[in-house]
Amino acid sequence: MAKPVSIEVWNPNGKYRVVSTKPMPGTRWINLLVEQDCRVEICTQKKTILSVEDIIALIGEKCDGVIGQLTEDWGETLFSALSKAGGKAFSNMAVGYNNVDVGAANKYGVAVGNTPGVLTETTAELAASLSLAAARRIVEADEFMRAGLYDGWLPNLFVGNLLKGQTVGVIGAGRIGSAYARMMVEGFKMNLIYYDLYQSTRLEKFVTAYGEFLKANGEKPVTWKRASTMDEVLQQADVISLHPVLDKTTYHLVNKERLAQMKKEAILINCSRGPVIDEVALVEHLKHNPMFRVGLDVFEDEPYMKPGLADLKNAIVVPHIASASKWTREGMATLAALNVLGKIKGYPVWSDPNRVEPFLNENAPPPAASPSIVNSKALGLPVSKL
Repeated sequence: MAKPVSIEVWNPNGKYRVVSTKPMPGTRWINLLVEQDCRVEICTQKKTILSVEDIIALIGEKCDGVIGQLTEDWGETLFSALSKAGGKAFSNMAVGYNNVDVGAANKYGVAVGNTPGVLTETTAELAASLSLAAARRIVEADEFMRAGLYDGWLPNLFVGNLLKGQTVGVIGAGRIGSAYARMMVEGFKMNLIYYDLYQSTRLEKFVTAYGEFLKANGEKPVTWKRASTMDEVLQQADVISLHPVLDKTTYHLVNKERLAQMKKEAILINCSRGPVIDEVALVEHLKHNPMFRVGLDVFEDEPYMKPGLADLKNAIVVPHIASASKWTREGMATLAALNVLGKIKGYPVWSDPNRVEPFLNENAPPPAASPSIVNSKALGLPVSKL
């Protein structure tokens, strides 16, 4: 059995044992656990992704809860081990939980936490950053400069796309998709076309109001349209950002056929989940369409990229950093810790996991509740009235 080589311990005499499979940003999450009589053990093993055997060794014979990462395989084996050790809580330091077998967690009575409500603006900002970087070919130009190839201004040097007046397409207009749309509409005066199973009334009102503001100031107003199909967005938009959930219906949502529908100079952005794009088909499309550009934060076989993707100048690839702002990552750590603490202390579940500001206020104690437990109904957990 693999054993972690290094463990950092806080409050060694604490009553409750909480394990974190990775060091996490900030110290507030540690302090909140310690204040509630928790012994906090942080795995500092120099290994990016822990194996199931590593985590079993971490759990040991007595463990009240675990804070884990989306790179870990939380299934029957780990939930069985955690339950055997007396644990009743696990929280991903992530909003997604595709790595978690919630059915197995239910079987062993383990509450599964996640961290929504704190990633929205940060993720949307990265999608907007990738959109601008792809449109203006910033990464290509940066590499060109560093290679010492620049010997003077030229009319055709790294000519890219102007965003102003173009159409931004959003597939999945939830919290993050809507935040991204607002940034692109207001920041670059782009028109909006979006596809979602549900109407995004707030987003539509925002674009309408901004269009009226521009018109009142003598400028061309922006417009919005709710598409009846996703294909309509792909065909009409100049920049398309993907924000769907990942399930059986969205796996390879963007494939060879759908890529062919898009404009030859379109820009495709993905900060959601890697498998929503058929990455092999994307590589071939990029090869045959040099003016088509893509910005990717996630990948189909993460942490690996499909062969050929890294060689393409019209692809911008970054290592899953959409939530990587200091405020967000520290907030995610706090929420994950409070999910575990809440279950240990017998607290109810917060009524709205997307409104987490009270938990992030460093000047006041957090509410006596678990911020977000995804299987709370299955476990029959009470809902907070705070």
